[in-house]
Amino acid sequence: MRLNTDFNSIMPEDVSENSPDNSSRLRVAAPPRQKWTLTQEAFDRLLLSLDSDRDRAGAIYQKTRSKLTRFFEWRGCPFPEDHADETINRVAKRISEGEHIRDLPKYFFGVARLLFLEIQKERARALQALNNLPAAVSSAPDSRAQGLNCLRHCLESISSKQRDFIIGYYEGEKSNKIKNRQRLSERLRIPINTLRMRALRLREQLEGCVENCLNIVA
Repeated sequence: MRLNTDFNSIMPEDVSENSPDNSSRLRVAAPPRQKWTLTQEAFDRLLLSLDSDRDRAGAIYQKTRSKLTRFFEWRGCPFPEDHADETINRVAKRISEGEHIRDLPKYFFGVARLLFLEIQKERARALQALNNLPAAVSSAPDSRAQGLNCLRHCLESISSKQRDFIIGYYEGEKSNKIKNRQRLSERLRIPINTLRMRALRLREQLEGCVENCLNIVA
């Protein structure tokens, strides 16, 4: 049975050449957006780097994508498949630029580890944004430190889905934040206004939790 290795059918929709948005999604800690687009030529060169036989190359591609998905899944990253696709995109970009990679499987996971570090930094920035809860945290250094500790405690008290949701909602800067929220709305299949209200209710819940925590430690 011949394995289908057509570019538009084997690749996920968000990295297809004809997709309206082919950048990576940060999910909820979405990977950093990139301007480079995976083209048919770049995809073909990636497959050729995996194996000279296109069917075998397609099978290796699928196996590699599954392994990368598990890599991000085991590290607690929301939407691990999207991070796997971003990793593959970055490797394909290097190959299309003429970089010779001797150990391609090892290289894939080296790129994945670097991407994971980027995701962690993005999540840290999102947590910092959540830390700006004006009703709960004063500007005094000691109070801010206590507020951060209380916020961490409160984030641990909610479900992992709620935690990923609220971090993803506040993640990013300016236009990237808006695009992240649009993608989050699409992924959850809810209108943007519903998304905003859900985030507001969860934020209010966290603010109340932080206030109670600060009252206890005061």
